[in-house]
Amino acid sequence: SACPSRDKNWVLAAAVLGSTMAFVDESVVNVALPTIEADLGTTLAAMQWVINAYTLCMSALLLIGGAAADRFGRRVLFLTGVITFTLASIACGCAPDIATLIAARVVQGVGAALLIPCSLAIIGAAFEEQERGAAIGIWSGASALAAGAGPLLGGWLVDHLSWRAIFLINPLIAIPTLWIAVRRLPESADPSAHAALDWRGAALAFGGLGSLVYGLIAASRLGWGDVSVVGALTAGALLLLGLVLEERRSAAPMMPLRLFGSRTFSGVNLLTLFLYGALGGAFFLLPFLLIQAHGFSATAAGAVYLPFTLVLAVLSRWSGGLADRFGARRPLIIGPLIAAGGFVLLAAVSGARPYWAYLGPMIVLGFGMAVTVAPLTTTVINSVKERETGVASGINKSQIRWSRRRGW
Repeated sequence: SACPSRDKNWVLAAAVLGSTMAFVDESVVNVALPTIEADLGTTLAAMQWVINAYTLCMSALLLIGGAAADRFGRRVLFLTGVITFTLASIACGCAPDIATLIAARVVQGVGAALLIPCSLAIIGAAFEEQERGAAIGIWSGASALAAGAGPLLGGWLVDHLSWRAIFLINPLIAIPTLWIAVRRLPESADPSAHAALDWRGAALAFGGLGSLVYGLIAASRLGWGDVSVVGALTAGALLLLGLVLEERRSAAPMMPLRLFGSRTFSGVNLLTLFLYGALGGAFFLLPFLLIQAHGFSATAAGAVYLPFTLVLAVLSRWSGGLADRFGARRPLIIGPLIAAGGFVLLAAVSGARPYWAYLGPMIVLGFGMAVTVAPLTTTVINSVKERETGVASGINKSQIRWSRRRGW
């Protein structure tokens, strides 16, 4: 049930700050990749694993993180996520080599897998259904601002301090987050939830997604006909098939397949797959194009993302309110069409161009995403029962993370 009105702003603040750490760290790394590659003397393939180690672990465990939040308490899992993520961030910032960095990114993924679904679940539990759209709009806008500011912040830190600083800023965010969560965040859980967790499902998801990503990365270097590529892709497909079978028979599945019996829930997750797949591919490759091909500084490359970020952050609360008043169907049709126009304009910018040439495409893309994101998230939450909000948000956020990596 909803919490007292006096606590709702604190709940929202804790949710925003917690998810900010996860979202900033996902985007801040992109513009630092060329510098990390040179400093640690590694390769582009290894740089992909700096991203994928975090995303794969987060994608696989987001599902079990959402289920754990519903069963054991959203507040205690949220606190666990903040602490885990902070310690792993310190390890990333102190990593002496690429192997240590990748290992620490795995642990970061564990923390993020708790933070993201818990932040949405505590909003879903604290706010009445008619209030959730506006609350999620604020969360979406703030999260988008944090994620979008990541490339600019990361570029500045790389140019003026070190790539290590992009990880060491997280403890500064963790301090106020922990203070609010300990003092103001109410506990909420689903008392009817099963106590067991679906670790076999999580292992199958991690193995399946990891095998697919390895195959896709190796294919660019070895070719699609290489035995290791074919083997990895085949193993990934079989493991994911095993995941579906496991979820059908499990007494406490991390991904209850009955949720996909809802056309609304299935539809918004399919939309998520395609929309974030396109966004992930474009945003991963853009810094390499700008920095290595066109001579942009890391700060200037990060600034290219700023129009997208500002538009998305400013308009997300507005679009969340529209979903409350008029329903989500129209925004979920119009928004992706506008975003598609932004991708077309971005593709039309060829050759070495000044910063302003990217302004229009990024504004259009940001507007399209702003129209889409809050209604999409609200639809996910409202399409399930309150006790399943943690699981539902975990599935959708896992889909977002996997889709963005699938894009490249």
